[in-house]
Amino acid sequence: MSDHSTDGPRTGPYLYLLITMVLFGTAFTGSKVVVGELPHEVAAMLRFGGAAVVLVLLLLLRPDKTRFSWRDLRVAGGVGLVGVFAYNFCFFWGLTLAPAIDGSIIVPVFSPILTTVALLVSGRETASAPRIVGLATGVAGAVVFFVGIGAGGVSGARLGGDVLYLLAAACWAVYSIASKKVLRGMEPLRATTYATGAGALALALTAIPSLSTTDWGDVRPSTWVITAFLAIGPTAIAYLFYHRALHVVGPTTATVAMFSVPVFGTVSSVVFLGESFTTIEAVGALITIVGALLAVVQRRSKVSQTAAVEDAGGSEVVPLGDKASNTSTT
Repeated sequence: MSDHSTDGPRTGPYLYLLITMVLFGTAFTGSKVVVGELPHEVAAMLRFGGAAVVLVLLLLLRPDKTRFSWRDLRVAGGVGLVGVFAYNFCFFWGLTLAPAIDGSIIVPVFSPILTTVALLVSGRETASAPRIVGLATGVAGAVVFFVGIGAGGVSGARLGGDVLYLLAAACWAVYSIASKKVLRGMEPLRATTYATGAGALALALTAIPSLSTTDWGDVRPSTWVITAFLAIGPTAIAYLFYHRALHVVGPTTATVAMFSVPVFGTVSSVVFLGESFTTIEAVGALITIVGALLAVVQRRSKVSQTAAVEDAGGSEVVPLGDKASNTSTT
């Protein structure tokens, strides 16, 4: 019997993740350009406010018989306050202080590490020697990375920006874990719309004081084009694809894909922004990535025995490795 019927469900989520990471990588460069002309609160509001509008239109145009639920709005909105509002408040603020290339390395690399730590501490995943070694290696790589930054005479502003990037990574880790629970009872587009809408509203509230002081006439047309791209590509489409992937794979598997973001982010930052990095920084980043991979990816000997297991509700098929990764209490 042919296995083609199972290829789609297995490869689809990973294709969504790849597209998402490409878009996320370019978002660092585009967002850096925007915060160069607009206050970071306003830039974040425009990006996610525009994305919320796009998602609402998609939700209204899509034939969906699911009834509106205040519970869904409350739960998804709560997740959005972390993954959209808190994450981007830290992220955009960090862009005003540190190079975009720092963020393209710190956020996607530390997010999987922090996700793994949270899952281990909460008992949802079990500790193993490779994971402990990986976490230690990741920390060592981080030390080397920041030493590399300091070797070039790091400023207090850049250090503050990097700390904000770390906080953003922590927010994304929480978002990844919490989103898995949200998706158990919600369609991805609806969950993404509610989360983005709630986060955008919170960002708008923080941007109010800066709206009256923004010199809108000095904003270049190219900046508006980049803002529109950020709202549609790395935000509306990327968040929707990320939710669709999480509907099948677990938070750990999803965040592993973030290791490709530094590549896209670094290349775009160097090419379009003229940013650079030292050899020590590159070595530190590489060590951290290796450590993160060891901490996140573990071999499961039982995976090959069963390709997939049926969810308790009988409506969702999840790869065994991911299922075990997300629900194990042993």
